[in-house]
Amino acid sequence: MDFGFAIQWLRDGKRVQRSGWNGKGMWLRLVGARDGDRAVSPTYPQRAYIEMKAADGWLVPWLASQTDVLADDWRILESDEAW
Repeated sequence: MDFGFAIQWLRDGKRVQRSGWNGKGMWLRLVGARDGDRAVSPTYPQRAYIEMKAADGWLVPWLASQTDVLADDWRILESDEAW
């Protein structure tokens, strides 16, 4: 599936990944997507953003590359697959 589907899946609360990524266990999720595009942290308002679980196991903010945006190998990460 394409990036448009991936964005919708993220909005639906799913985790997504590309089969073309080299690192194992990498995936994306949408963070702070409550109340429209704004969630409230204990101290500051927070806009939604996309977070990646990187191959090294760290969660980091993610920015799409042109290759990611144009790829058609996006898929939903099933809930029973490992974090």
